[in-house]
Parts: sequence; C-alpha cells; structure tokens
Amino acid sequence: MTQEEDIAAEAAAETSGPTHSGFVALIGPTNAGKSTLVNRLVGAKVSIVSHKVQTTRAIVRGIAIHDNAQIVFMDTPGIFKPRRRLDRAMVTSAWGGARDADLIVLLIDSERGLRGDAEAILEGLKEVRQPKILLLNKIDRVNREDLLALAAAANEKIAFDRTFMISAENGSGCDDVMDYLAATLPEGPWYYPENQISDLPMRQLAAEITREKLFLRLHQELPYASHVETEKWEERKDGSVRIEQVIYLERDSQKKIALGKGGETIKAISTASRKELSEILEQPVHLFLFVKVRENWGDDPERFREMGLDFPK
Repeated sequence: MTQEEDIAAEAAAETSGPTHSGFVALIGPTNAGKSTLVNRLVGAKVSIVSHKVQTTRAIVRGIAIHDNAQIVFMDTPGIFKPRRRLDRAMVTSAWGGARDADLIVLLIDSERGLRGDAEAILEGLKEVRQPKILLLNKIDRVNREDLLALAAAANEKIAFDRTFMISAENGSGCDDVMDYLAATLPEGPWYYPENQISDLPMRQLAAEITREKLFLRLHQELPYASHVETEKWEERKDGSVRIEQVIYLERDSQKKIALGKGGETIKAISTASRKELSEILEQPVHLFLFVKVRENWGDDPERFREMGLDFPK
C-alpha cells in the first residue's frame, strides 16, 4: 500500500460506520454545465469554466466527501460530433471515462433539451452497462411542465435509476444528488486523503486557469487553436512562487490578438490568472506569460500527452 493509500485509509477509518467510495463520470453535451457542477459538488474550483464550448479537454477528477462516502467526480469533455483530431481525442476521452466509472451521470441543459448532441449521447449510453442517473440542469430557466416532459422523454429512451432537477449555478437540488451518490456507491476504502480535492498536478491546474482567462478575455476573437503549458515552476526563498507559462497558437495573426494593443490583453490575462493562482496557492505568485506560434500543434502527439489525451491515429 502506498503512503497516499495509507493516509486515505486512516481518514476513512476515523468515520463511523462503513465507508463508501467510487468514481462518478459526468457526461453530457458541450456547455451543459458539467464543470460548474463539479466545482459546486466538490466545493472548490477543480475544473475551468467559460462560455466557450469544449472548454474541458481531458478528464479532470474532483474529489468530494459526503457523509461516509468519498465521491470521485470525473469531469469529462463535452460530447459532440468531432471534426478535428483534437475533437476526436476529447470525445474518445469522455466515453472512456464513462466506461471506467462506477456510476454515470448524464447532465442535460434543460433549456436546450434533447436536441442535437444530447440525442446522440442517449443512443451511445445504451451500449454502456454502468448504472445511470439523469440530471436536468438550469431548472430555474424552464417551467415545471416542460421539465417534467423533458424528464419523461429522456427516460423513454433510457431507464435511468433516478432523475434529479438541479441548478449547478445556485446549488438547487445538489444536496439530493450528493445524498444519493453517497448511499449508492459501493462500500470500500477511500482512494485519496481526506483533504485532497483533485488529482490534477498543480502545474497543469495553473496552465488550465490561464487558459480559462484566455478564453474569457478572447471569447469571440480567438479560435480553439490555443494551448497553455507551464514550463517553469520555482519556489522562492521569500515564500513566493515564480511561474513561467507559454501560450501556443497556430498562426501569427492569432499572436497579435492574444497580445493586444501595447500588450494590454496579455497583461489583463496574466493579472487575472495570477490573482486566482495566489488565492489557490495561498502565497504570492509571479506569473510570466509568453506567446509563441507553433503551427499545427493540434497534430503534435506531445501536445496531446501534455493535455492528458491519447493521440488519435
């Protein structure tokens, strides 16, 4: 048993009664609110969020303790019809996460209903054996009659074990989901220490946070052909940390957009990322961002490995 497993076992042993643990895959169409929900259920930010579809690129695991259960949420990339190599890798990762989980949660945007990708996901779920529950999100934006009709339509296609109506944004209905998961997951020891909220290395989380700020700042202007890597992480004697990151783009024209007039845009992105990283790390952060052009990085296996994705042939 590893030291990490020893710590997890000790934490679980301190609880009264049998402990439960398991992996819960959260799948759904793009922009259904999966990352917002994972952050809500974990109680801390473990997955980046933006209005841009396909923000999540690889599986992010967020770890929550509820009652005697340790619930490991797998925030998967949104499932959609892939067009590029990166798209294919993301969708493959999402379905792989579903098949590896103890339980699958399908999250549907109540406003969009079963149109488009949601319909295809329901068909794909018919081939997956794991127990499944349905979460209808953004219920504060849809009237009750339409919600009930949507729940009935989805359950006609797949007999979900349970259906919940929630708002990931304000937390409505989320406690009921956690109660259900804690009681449903199998008995067993915890996988992670009690105070661990994610298995994402801090260098990678830092890169993801900067990518989030990039997307939020350049929601319309910058295409998806951007990638952030943390190249240097130096803990300094004064208690601060120096972080150097590179934003990779595919074309010179994109570099001008990312930098902005007089470097104004990249400074704003750096300031927002540095502020959040300082709060997470609870120490001063010196963040340095560099913008480089790497043509066709979306066809580079090394970039896929850096993102935690398998390179599709």
